[in-house]
Amino acid sequence: MLQVPLSSLQTKAKDSVGNKRKGEGFKCLFSATGKAKVLRAVIVQTAPGKVVTHRGGTITLPCRYHHEPEDVDRNRIRIKWTKVSDAFQFEDVFVALGRQQKTFGSYRGRVSLERAGPGDASVIIHNITLQDYGRYECEVTNDMEDDTGFQHCNNFNVFPYYPPSGRYKLNYHQAEEVCRQQDAILASHAQLHKAWLEGLDWCNAGWLEDGSVQYPISHPRDQCGHKDSPPGVRNYGYRHKEDERYDSFCFTSNLNGRAYFLKRFKKVNYLEAVKACQRDDAVIAKVGQLYAAWKIQLLDRCEAGWVEDGSIRYPIVNPRARCGGPEPGVRNLGFPDKKFRLYGVYCFQSRKANLAL
Repeated sequence: MLQVPLSSLQTKAKDSVGNKRKGEGFKCLFSATGKAKVLRAVIVQTAPGKVVTHRGGTITLPCRYHHEPEDVDRNRIRIKWTKVSDAFQFEDVFVALGRQQKTFGSYRGRVSLERAGPGDASVIIHNITLQDYGRYECEVTNDMEDDTGFQHCNNFNVFPYYPPSGRYKLNYHQAEEVCRQQDAILASHAQLHKAWLEGLDWCNAGWLEDGSVQYPISHPRDQCGHKDSPPGVRNYGYRHKEDERYDSFCFTSNLNGRAYFLKRFKKVNYLEAVKACQRDDAVIAKVGQLYAAWKIQLLDRCEAGWVEDGSIRYPIVNPRARCGGPEPGVRNLGFPDKKFRLYGVYCFQSRKANLAL
């Protein structure tokens, strides 16, 4: 787990007359409101940038606060953490008032205050899930003063996916399911946009989690709209979730384990590939696990191998001759007959299995 050090905190707040006090160069977004009628303020500090973890792991979201002046009863401090969606919808995560604490929804039993000392409003989230990744708001309130800071929990990858039946075969609910089967969930617009900024170029429209259909184009061409159109994320808008068929854009994150190419002297068919991974105390890797290993763990292997959905793929971080073109990415050779003994296999071994070895 990587934590952003609290020593690099930046601040922004307003005092009672509305004057801003600014730190320099902060990346986190702050929304501060000074409501006091006297010259006092509560000032919240969060770390710039992002904090990173893996699924199943534990992460600390840093947040500290202090009062000006310091004559405040800390038992009357209310700390609230909220998850903020791309559409600025708010989901309650955690609230504390003095010694009383409450967690909400899927966060129950997984969130607690760090309590590293006076003024620490940081929370610890255990057993991270894909749904946990995103933007969080830390709000500290005392009577008439409050302040808010934002923190990002990140480390993810977006990948396009279509099933063995072919392209444009999925309604919205089927798109949700195929992403889940490949150790992922449907991506959000913000996640797809970030992937486009990092170079994702895909000329097939796919479902996103909000029910819209979009696709990212980094290199405009006639086959994908028009070569004179500017690069960007093309948007078909919100489509009928039952009747219309597209591909999907899936979101995955860092792995609680490792994906790897299993070294063997012989090529294997699909059934032999599954058994080979089992003999290595692993399972055949899912597509999302292979993408996560490529993007986050920098898996680079110029050897085609079976993955769980019956497709043949291989990850390339450093493009080179005879390895599928000039761009990094996970190469997809399609869905061959599972009886063919022409390929290797990519396996996934969980962190628990690693520790047991």
